[in-house]
Amino acid sequence: MSLSPNNAARKLHAAFDANASFPKTLSGAIATDDAYAVQFELLTLREANGEALAGWKVGLTSIAMQRQQDVHEPCLGHLLVSGQRPAPATFDFDTLHRPGFENELCLRVGKALEGTDVSLADAAHAVESIAPALEIIERRSALSTDFPLAIAGNAQQHAYVTGTFTPFQGDLNLAGVEAVVSINGIEQEHATGAEVLGTPLESIRWLAGKLAEFGRRLEAGTLVMSGSFTRQYDIAKGDWIETTFGPFGSAMAQFK
Repeated sequence: MSLSPNNAARKLHAAFDANASFPKTLSGAIATDDAYAVQFELLTLREANGEALAGWKVGLTSIAMQRQQDVHEPCLGHLLVSGQRPAPATFDFDTLHRPGFENELCLRVGKALEGTDVSLADAAHAVESIAPALEIIERRSALSTDFPLAIAGNAQQHAYVTGTFTPFQGDLNLAGVEAVVSINGIEQEHATGAEVLGTPLESIRWLAGKLAEFGRRLEAGTLVMSGSFTRQYDIAKGDWIETTFGPFGSAMAQFK
């Protein structure tokens, strides 16, 4: 890329501050191999401005999401402490940039995981608790037409709404957990955790391996958004969203 990762990250950071689309000068300017380096520079800038890292999101984990976005591999983004909203959450629609939502579980990791050899059993033993969750996304660029720019810009992450955390019993089959999505009281679809790479625990395993490529690890206390059970949904002003995740309860948000 002609820009250094730090310079590209500064342009992205300025766009977030201005609540604007990403600059056209970055379109097609970030190579796939550089996208995460730019994202981590963006995280460094945010931390320097007083933000704190809460954890990570795994994206594009379901076939429905991959087909919708025309991307056929998972991705990761970072979660900020300031982005977490307890359910039920209220958002000012007019401040959001082309918003949408995804239906996920939020998993709290109770012990550190590191390396590319983490197993599903390791992931299950590391998960401490789980909450029903909604990821609120903003589309400041087209993910399907410029995947590296979307990754550099933190994979569309804006906020994450979490319900009550429930202690995780390792023998609970997360692949069988059913998500029921409703908008304004009208049921939209059902999907199970099997849509998330076979099981949401696979998101933990994948994430540990991906972070290891960049010399990072999943720290104890980290929150991980599993990736969506369903396709991504648009949000309209006035919408009330509720998604129920079986034994974990519901996450709700409204957009005024």
